Amino acid sequence: MRTGLPGYMKSIFRRLLPDRDAIARQRWLRPFAGNLLHPFLWYLNRQSAARGVAVGLFCGLIPGPFQMPGAALLCVVLRANLPLALATTLYTNPFTIVPLYFAAFMLGNWALGNSAHSGSAFTAPPEWSGMSLYDWCMALMDWMSGLGKPLALGLVLLASGLALTGYFSVHGLWRLERIWQWRRRARRGAAKPE
Repeated sequence: MRTGLPGYMKSIFRRLLPDRDAIARQRWLRPFAGNLLHPFLWYLNRQSAARGVAVGLFCGLIPGPFQMPGAALLCVVLRANLPLALATTLYTNPFTIVPLYFAAFMLGNWALGNSAHSGSAFTAPPEWSGMSLYDWCMALMDWMSGLGKPLALGLVLLASGLALTGYFSVHGLWRLERIWQWRRRARRGAAKPE
């Protein structure tokens, strides 16, 4: 029997994302187990999924290795689905980060009223090649401070826009699936012989 979109999405998420037990076995997460293993962070329904996607999209634009800890913290505060939020942060990667940060920079320039010619110029972020994590984080902070207000404002605006889009998209998809299920049941009921 075919399931609807959220049922299909749930099966994909359950197959691909780690479960509570896998997280509980991680030694380095034991100090946070009380918060990270709370049942509301692992329950998958329309609200928790929408919040999880929104949190992941927002935190995906946090620089460097702070994306997933930020997403985990927001999941605890907002009661969002933790595995979904962590997986959603992965839309930023070495291939997408420069275009996303460029878009954020341009959005920030636009929001501040700077024209493309009068605003500061965008430069690519530092590469991690051969640096320690600390040195790379410091180079990343220097790079971000060099881009200044347009990048900072643009990141907040872009992250907020992505989070709102993701939140309402999940709600819309869930609603469409429900309508599809109701119509399928109605067709099945109408087709039954009396």
